[in-house]
Amino acid sequence: MKHHLVSAADLTRDDAVLILDTAEELSRVAGRPIKKLPTLRGRTVVNLFFEDSTRTRISFEAAAKRLSADVINFSAKGSSVSKGESLKDTALTLQAMGADAVVIRHHDSGAPHRLATSGWIGGHVVNAGDGTHEHPTQALLDAFALRRRLADGALGADLAGRRVTIVGDILHSRVARSNVRLLTTLGAEVTVVAPPTLVPVGVESWPCAVSYDLDAVLPDSDAVMMLRVQRERMNAAYFPTEREYARRYGLDGERMARMPEHAVVMHPGPMNRGMEITAEVADSPRCTVVEQVSAGVDVRMAVLYLLLGGAGPGDEEPKGATPRGAEATRGNRA
Repeated sequence: MKHHLVSAADLTRDDAVLILDTAEELSRVAGRPIKKLPTLRGRTVVNLFFEDSTRTRISFEAAAKRLSADVINFSAKGSSVSKGESLKDTALTLQAMGADAVVIRHHDSGAPHRLATSGWIGGHVVNAGDGTHEHPTQALLDAFALRRRLADGALGADLAGRRVTIVGDILHSRVARSNVRLLTTLGAEVTVVAPPTLVPVGVESWPCAVSYDLDAVLPDSDAVMMLRVQRERMNAAYFPTEREYARRYGLDGERMARMPEHAVVMHPGPMNRGMEITAEVADSPRCTVVEQVSAGVDVRMAVLYLLLGGAGPGDEEPKGATPRGAEATRGNRA
């Protein structure tokens, strides 16, 4: 892997499969009485969050702690940022404290790239979501959950030939942008579905198809990913009413029944039940929302392991090998 993970576009197919395979090995740790590996002992991971988050922040914290890293949680609220401190000065402070990796979520698109390329910090940078730009680890955990459902989590497998439909607020969704890039890299055929007002300008350059008719694409979809409408990023009326949006682009039991029997329903969360997804669908066995949360810890463990503790020149452990400490888990399960 490269020194940083800022965009899903940074990953080749082999990079992505390596992360998914490593996550599959690390997922065995969750079944142990003590969910810890010594891999990152002595390393410091800083969660630098300028936006509110529940799943992503807790997931990264759990991932780092399960690898025995020291974790520092930084929230913009109540910090010097609220007093006007710049990203540069915050980064220099973290560098002076010896941060080995910085997991950053920021409301401005491009902030993680700036942090990674500015020279302000020498550690690894992981993008945990920046504005409406990207969220690469979310795309990785979605691919992980998909591979488990559609390919039984087979090591070395990709998503070649699978058809994934992403529905909802594409315009403001960093999840959609990262998923389009990553799923396409893994061989999937991606279609985005949204009202014309929620489709970004320039979408024709994305490696995906575009549709405005949800009912037309459901019968051919192996997975349907629903996105919430991000009202906090909207400064205009993008559709007449919530009821009208739900009628045209919401997934209910009737629409789910039109999907192939093996097809799954995904959602990155948080869900707006009754709008983009009904309670019937959200609570269905075909919905992978809880699996995605669990996958988030496994995938983020894999990313931190490969960036901070994976093999490099002179390391004893070959790249892509079973992480130290996981061998015992495999033996116990056997």
